[in-house]
Amino acid sequence: MSDLKFLLDENIPKSIMNFLKSKRIPVEYVPKGIKNNKVAEIAKEKKAVLMTRDSDFANMLMYPPEKFYGIIVFQIHPPKPESLIKALSNFMEEVDDFRGKLFIIDREGFKMIE
Repeated sequence: MSDLKFLLDENIPKSIMNFLKSKRIPVEYVPKGIKNNKVAEIAKEKKAVLMTRDSDFANMLMYPPEKFYGIIVFQIHPPKPESLIKALSNFMEEVDDFRGKLFIIDREGFKMIE
């Protein structure tokens, strides 16, 4: 996991960034207001796992997981920071290989799609 890094979409709360930093995981946000296809390009360029609440990224035809270093889509409503952090913390205890995979995280856990 030494080369693991995350790229956060602008819809991810700052508390998630702080959580990842506390785990010593490199993390940064995408520039504000950019379109999804640019977000996808940046994630690939930076070799980063994309983390978002935008369900468009769960569309495997538009964003094939095998072309990414990993995609995580939160489907937790309402998206309270504490709910997202709890779900992410549990998820990261179980998963350490993100490359080429799509993960959908909800209140019950997560599902992985390759």
